[in-house]
Amino acid sequence: MALTPDLIRQTHDTIRSATIRTPMVKATRLSMHLGIDLYLKLENLQHTNAFKSRGALAKLLTLSDQQRKNGVIACSAGNHAQGVAYHASRLGIPSVIVMPEGTPFNKVKRTEDFGAQVVLHGSGFDESVQFTLDMAAEKNLTLIHPFDDEVVAAGQGTVAIEMLEDHPELDVIVVPIGGGGLIAGIAVAAKDIKPEIEIVGAQAELFDAAKAQFDMGSTNFGGATLAEGIAVREPSQANMDIIAKYVDRIDSATEAEIEKAVFDLISHEKLVAEGAPGAGLAVIEKHLEAYKGKTVGLVICGGNIDSRLLSTLILRGLVSDGRITRLTFEIDDTPGQLSDISRIIGDGGANVIEVIHQRMMQTVALKQAELEVVIEARDIHHVREIVGALREHGFKVRTDNGV
Repeated sequence: MALTPDLIRQTHDTIRSATIRTPMVKATRLSMHLGIDLYLKLENLQHTNAFKSRGALAKLLTLSDQQRKNGVIACSAGNHAQGVAYHASRLGIPSVIVMPEGTPFNKVKRTEDFGAQVVLHGSGFDESVQFTLDMAAEKNLTLIHPFDDEVVAAGQGTVAIEMLEDHPELDVIVVPIGGGGLIAGIAVAAKDIKPEIEIVGAQAELFDAAKAQFDMGSTNFGGATLAEGIAVREPSQANMDIIAKYVDRIDSATEAEIEKAVFDLISHEKLVAEGAPGAGLAVIEKHLEAYKGKTVGLVICGGNIDSRLLSTLILRGLVSDGRITRLTFEIDDTPGQLSDISRIIGDGGANVIEVIHQRMMQTVALKQAELEVVIEARDIHHVREIVGALREHGFKVRTDNGV
C-alpha cells in the first residue's frame, strides 16, 4: 500500500469520529514578536496529548478479527506507546508495549493506565526493538510501528487536511521530524491540496539523521536532547523517499535554541509543549527572514514533557530573561549592610527571593563578607536599574548575566 492523498483522505474519514479535531490558533504574541503570521496546530490537545494517537488508531482499525483477538505490540518509551495503548484498550484489543529498562516510571505508569501491558527490556531503544520483533513473532502479535508504516503515516497526515481546511491561506507548514511519518503524511496531503505550499522539516542538531540524508551530509547522533521524541537514529527509507520528493528543506536547532523556543511557547502563548515542537519553533526563530511576509503553520506535535524538567526549564528561562537574577556583593562585615541592600532593591520595585550570607570562606578579606541575593525583577532592563541604584550607593555588585 502506497502513501497517497486518497489513502490519507480515507484515513481521515475513518478516524475522525474517535480523534479530536484539534484547534488551529493564531499565536498572537509570538506573531507580533517575530513579525510573521504564525498559527499553531495544537496536537498537544489530542488524545494522549500527541499526534501519535492518529496513526495508532488508523493502523488498529485495519486489523482483522483474528489480529484483534491475538493483540498488538509496539516499541516506544513515549507518545506512540500511549497512543497505541489508549486506542487498543478502547477497541478491546490486548496490547503490549516494550520500553527500555531506563524508561522513567511516570511514562511506564501513564502507558499502563491506558490499559497496556508494559514489558521493560534492554538498555536502549535498539535492543528493545529487536526484543519486540522477537516477541511479536513468538506470540503472534501484530507490530504497530511508530513511523515505518504507510497507514500510520496516513493517520499522521490527516493533520494537514485539518490545517488547510481551517487556514487555506497557509504559505508554509513547519513539521518536526523523527522517523519521518508525520512530515511524510503532511507533505503528501498538503502538496495535493495546495501544490505551492512549502513544507519545512525541523530537527535537533544532536539527532539530525533526516537532515543529513536530505542534504547528503554527515549525521550527528548522540547526547542528551530536550527533543527526545524526535531523537531517531534511522528514519524510514520509505518516508525519506517522500521527504526527498515533497519537502522543501530541513533545518536544525541547537539545544539552547530548542529550550528557548519551548519557554517562548509557555511565556508568550501559555502552551505546554515538549521538545519536538520546540525544535519547530526554534528553526522558525533561527531562520526568521525566510518566513517574513508569509503565513506559517507550526505543528505543536506533543505536550508530554516531564513536570520536573518543565519546572527547571521555566526557571532557566526566567533567569535568561533577567526576571530572576543573582546579585553577588562584597560588603564590609558590619551591621546594617543587608538592610540597606534590601531597602534599595525594594524601593526599586524588585523582590528578594533568596539570601546567602557567608564570611567563613576565604574568597573575601577577613573583615568582609560575601552576600548573594537572588531577586525577581520585571526584565533585564529592570535589573540594570536595580544594579545601577546599588552601585550609586557604593555597593560592589556583580551579576551572572553581566549587567
